[in-house]
Amino acid sequence: MKKLKKGRKFSRKRDQRKAFLISLARALFLKEKIKTTGARAKELSGFAEKLITKAKNNGLASRRQLIRLFSPKIVKKLIEEIAPRHKERKGGYTRTVKLGKRQTDGADLSIISLIK
Repeated sequence: MKKLKKGRKFSRKRDQRKAFLISLARALFLKEKIKTTGARAKELSGFAEKLITKAKNNGLASRRQLIRLFSPKIVKKLIEEIAPRHKERKGGYTRTVKLGKRQTDGADLSIISLIK
């Protein structure tokens, strides 16, 4: 029996999809709360949680891996502000709240935010 692959495609190729998730994560880390569709929020949640866990390690290799994805300003905020907030947590750094449907196209909307 054929098994499905994990994750959503968002009608994009692999590189475009990765850039798309990085862009959403950048907005989430800067604003700490963004409004997006439900599918995007679910996909972003796992991606952002992995990055926050990486920032919690606070080693040189972790910092360099984050700098490959984000500007130094965002990496600094991630390591110095966001990661220490979640020092005792093992996971679950984000919260997704469903808002309802968008009036124009009926897409499910959600707010994804970082837990304080």
